[in-house]
Amino acid sequence: MNPKILHLETSTKNCSVALSEGGRLVDVKEQATPQYSHAETLHVFIDEIMQRNRRDLHQLDAVAVSGGPGSYTGLRIGVSAAKGLVYTLNIPLITVPTLEIIARGVQANDGVIIPLIDARRMEVYTAVYELRYRPLTPVEALILDENSFSVWLEQGPVYFAGDALAKTREVIRHRNAVFTDVHYPSARWMVEPAFHKFRQKDFADTAYFEPFYLKDFIVTRKKKPLL
Repeated sequence: MNPKILHLETSTKNCSVALSEGGRLVDVKEQATPQYSHAETLHVFIDEIMQRNRRDLHQLDAVAVSGGPGSYTGLRIGVSAAKGLVYTLNIPLITVPTLEIIARGVQANDGVIIPLIDARRMEVYTAVYELRYRPLTPVEALILDENSFSVWLEQGPVYFAGDALAKTREVIRHRNAVFTDVHYPSARWMVEPAFHKFRQKDFADTAYFEPFYLKDFIVTRKKKPLL
């Protein structure tokens, strides 16, 4: 079977949609904007991908979505769209961790890969991955300083990726630190893990699945003006 899978990645500033067939990338449409305009662009990108490749949504066998961590709003938009599609089409939902998606954008021959998602100030969401993209550590929220990841850096090359590269470069100056050009997760890097999960029938529970936010969403209230 050559399953047709639609992939949605909206966890950062990059709104990304990809179509795959039989585990191979067919097409991708993505755009990174500081305004987080995913609500306006996601369904436009989906329609464009399907029309450009002369596919119909009813031909899909599954929908894959980035499962977090990442932007609260971005994740909600992606997961809501994915759930709407799988409910309507009566097909399974597949989820792929956002940090794994970023890690899969990096190809290396030695060392480890550390994807980083920007959080507030010097905080990042991160985990350590081996070269075949298996996690070596659990996902955590980490405050960056000059000693961050020192255990891994002393062992060999560490390939950093993600949208927190700029602030990571400011504090980590180890000789084994390699700063890649992978800044955002892309739906194109969801194809292989989603295809594997489809073959294993490793599907999410559509009714109960929620994105992995790592931290509770905090609503900032505007201060009342002083009288």
